[in-house]
Amino acid sequence: MSNSQYETYGPTYEIPEPYGPGHPDMDAVPDMDPDTYRPAYEDVGGGVSGSGDRSGGGGEYAPDGWRGPEAPTLPRQVPPTLEMPLPGGRAEARRAARRRRSAERPDMRRLLPQALVVAFLAGGTTAFVADDKAIELNVDGKPRTLHTFADDVTELLADEGVEIGAHDIVAPGPGAALTSGDEVAVRYGRPLRLTLDGQRSRVWTTAHTVDGALRELGVRAEGAYVSVPRSRRIGREGIALDVRTERTVTVMADGRARTVRTNAATVREVVADAGITLRGEDTTSVPPGSFPRDGQTVTVMRITATQEVREEPIPFEVRRTEDPGLFRGTEVVERAGRPGLRRVTYALRTVNGVKQRPRRLGVEVVDQPREQVVKVGTRPLPTSVQGADGLNWQGLAHCESGGRPGAVDSSGTYGGLYQFDTQTWRSLGGSGRPQDAPAAEQTFRAKKLYVRRGASPWPHCGGRLQG
Repeated sequence: MSNSQYETYGPTYEIPEPYGPGHPDMDAVPDMDPDTYRPAYEDVGGGVSGSGDRSGGGGEYAPDGWRGPEAPTLPRQVPPTLEMPLPGGRAEARRAARRRRSAERPDMRRLLPQALVVAFLAGGTTAFVADDKAIELNVDGKPRTLHTFADDVTELLADEGVEIGAHDIVAPGPGAALTSGDEVAVRYGRPLRLTLDGQRSRVWTTAHTVDGALRELGVRAEGAYVSVPRSRRIGREGIALDVRTERTVTVMADGRARTVRTNAATVREVVADAGITLRGEDTTSVPPGSFPRDGQTVTVMRITATQEVREEPIPFEVRRTEDPGLFRGTEVVERAGRPGLRRVTYALRTVNGVKQRPRRLGVEVVDQPREQVVKVGTRPLPTSVQGADGLNWQGLAHCESGGRPGAVDSSGTYGGLYQFDTQTWRSLGGSGRPQDAPAAEQTFRAKKLYVRRGASPWPHCGGRLQG
């Protein structure tokens, strides 16, 4: 028998050079001395012995075949077994196969016969075939069929160099046991910078296209605006996506309500979709640039605007100075004040026919006001006037003015409690107008007048002084 071929009554397996003498995986197998490790044949029909003799023939058995006049008909034989098994057994055979596959990745059609021979030498073909599995691996939509000795999904992906991230999906899940014929699918996650109806977010999808991502995320795509074609493929690096779903918005304008289905980005666009034109200063009840929400009602406000200029007086200020020559409580206007004048520009608006409060736009001063100067008396009032203190001054005042210090007659000539004219008032030491003086000062000066002229200044009411 040669090193390159092992003959039985079954199929012939070629042992390639990697498994010949000197291969590292065969170092554990000792050199086979034919006298020591002689194949033992099982005599199924009764004609072959373990010593090499044949019953019924005159030939001689040698390692390279029969020698003699003719070769006898041999009974059915079973494959030879080594009398001493290889160290390591089935586990060593599995490890050797995995190392060989990861290093060279040969075609499985060439590898399978070689591995069968190794398994055969290590302890039988049955265990080897049971460990080898035919698996269909689909990585991100690219399927392929392979043979593996991996026990579970995690080991399979590690052997195939497939790395899994936090957003990737594996089915069946990592750690699931494998049997021949199983399918393992890996779907990579892709980041989406999604703006959905004005709301920005970062999400992940395992879909390969924009349309698939929308379905996976549960976005209602019917009637929606999508910023990129739905058939566009999504790479591993992801994509930026702006989606505006179709919404129902009601627009109130000019006394009518219009309901539209729209995927517009702004309220201004919705108003245009409703066939309404904004003119001049027209606006809407919500900012025109805001995002329209589903079920929202937007009111169009028709605005007319005008300007109006009004002239308004500017009040003057009053400055008071003390005067010791005036009785306390007396005030005399030394310089009369004068109001100024300003022009004010107002913006007038009507919204849907309703006038709004005017808004002041600007002010122009036409004439500055002039300050008014008033003297304030600080001199103490006298307590009495000799010869007049015991009279009924209250009765006289009631008769002349109804008891009102600021009373003025219809002609404007007489004023105060006792109806002084201006000339008489000043001759008695008064200043200003009598009706502006305190009641006590008016009574004091009336007493002085009585001392000078008696009751004659009050021809109709003078008799009350004695009553």
